[in-house]
Amino acid sequence: MLIGIVKGLHILAVIAWMAGLLYLPRLYAYHSKATAGSEMDAMFKKMERGLLNVIMTPAAILVVFLGGTLVSLEGVAILGAPWMMLKLAGVAFLLGWHAYLMRARLAFVQGRRPHTEKFWRMMNETPFIAAIIIVLSVTTKFVL
Repeated sequence: MLIGIVKGLHILAVIAWMAGLLYLPRLYAYHSKATAGSEMDAMFKKMERGLLNVIMTPAAILVVFLGGTLVSLEGVAILGAPWMMLKLAGVAFLLGWHAYLMRARLAFVQGRRPHTEKFWRMMNETPFIAAIIIVLSVTTKFVL
């Protein structure tokens, strides 16, 4: 039963984190059109800070912690499985993307626009592509 509870909490944390990873670039697309120092600029800064600090970062920490807990409960030998290595590579990519989004927020805070609206719209779906790879590696364990 403990493994089931940990898995459920892990999935919920992944959902929260993914929601933020998919939404924040969309906010950046809108923010990139706002004039620095304007009321809209201030509103986007507040929304982005809240999304990162209240939802995304705590969820990412929970994902890693609960994932580690699952590995310890199921046995560390699972780490050598090819499907798990692919999953962990996907998670590492998402953690890197998260860090990139944090750096981009700092640029907005400083009044810079690190990329165009078009860039953020194109990059908006990047985490979902990683999620597809992660989920299919786990659900199929490469047994198609």
